[in-house]
Amino acid sequence: MNIKSIFQPGADTVKSRFTITLVVTVVLHLFAILSFAEDKIIVIGHKSPDTDAVVSAITYANLKKVLDVKEASPAVAGNLNNETRFVLDYFKVPYPELITDCQNQCKKAILVDLNDMTQAVDNLPMENVVEVIDHHRISGLTTGKAIFFLNEPVGATAGIIANLYEQNRIALGREMAGLMMSAILSDTVLFKSPTTTPRDKAAVVKLAGIAGIDDPMKFGMEMFRVKSNIAGRSARELVAGDIKTFNFNGTKAVIGQIEVMDMNDIAPRRAAILEEMNKMKESEKLDMVVMMLTDVMKEASDLLFVGNAASAHGFEKAFDGKIINNSIYREKILSRKLQVVPPLDAAFKKLNCHGRLFRLRKTPVFTGASS
Repeated sequence: MNIKSIFQPGADTVKSRFTITLVVTVVLHLFAILSFAEDKIIVIGHKSPDTDAVVSAITYANLKKVLDVKEASPAVAGNLNNETRFVLDYFKVPYPELITDCQNQCKKAILVDLNDMTQAVDNLPMENVVEVIDHHRISGLTTGKAIFFLNEPVGATAGIIANLYEQNRIALGREMAGLMMSAILSDTVLFKSPTTTPRDKAAVVKLAGIAGIDDPMKFGMEMFRVKSNIAGRSARELVAGDIKTFNFNGTKAVIGQIEVMDMNDIAPRRAAILEEMNKMKESEKLDMVVMMLTDVMKEASDLLFVGNAASAHGFEKAFDGKIINNSIYREKILSRKLQVVPPLDAAFKKLNCHGRLFRLRKTPVFTGASS
């Protein structure tokens, strides 16, 4: 190439320069993406995510970004349920990234709406967790270094996050306010749950005003109508829709919940649900599976049970009753967190202390089908 061609380039020279520029731009862009991926902070809730877990991930990631933590990115550890989709669509908020396995990713993670690693996304090392925001019991979480850990006894994790916006004097827009209002209404079962606090009620009033929702209770009822519509959903989908894993003094358990507005809607599906519960128990090598069939309007739950004799004994002790046709029915039970997990935990601790659970472990599987 001579000096003249430099100042008066031909078509081939211009084309070559364009190609080089394009390649350099692409390479720099890829480096930027890889650098962001390395620094990315995943904000994620528990498996089988409910509205509070999803909303908490979105709103907390948004708060972190406003506070100049640009790497924060919301994610979900499972498919969204119908209620959550309704809420996100209503407020026109994009669905978060789906991450079901943290293998070779999630270098940094913030857990929201959980602190029990058995409920966390698969293959997430504890050392990668940099923060926890939650409202559940603390379940033996241990870390190798100090992290930011915020746990408060309120009705929803979203309520804790709403308070963080206020503490940091961050103005809320309609979308974030609407999401957090919805999550609190969902997790407190329209304030019917015993987990409800005055803070939850005050937060909903304030958030509804920002979101432009004149009647939050009416909006909440519409959410529950969507959530409780089980038509078109298989028994397997119903059972796996809202489950959490627990270990009660060596008793491995899954506790799920299906909320309906009329128990008659789910009665015809009961046998199929029990069958799926048994399949889950066998495939996951569990001692028991408990499914709360919760009537939101009557404020009661039919507690379905499948498991071995030792677990059945602990289940009956926890709820002071006998298993009949695979269940114990209890009024005023709406909350898994406050009304199901604590009595089961206490019952199995007591049985283990007395040595009775060990003697029962070798007995045949109890399904209660003929009880």
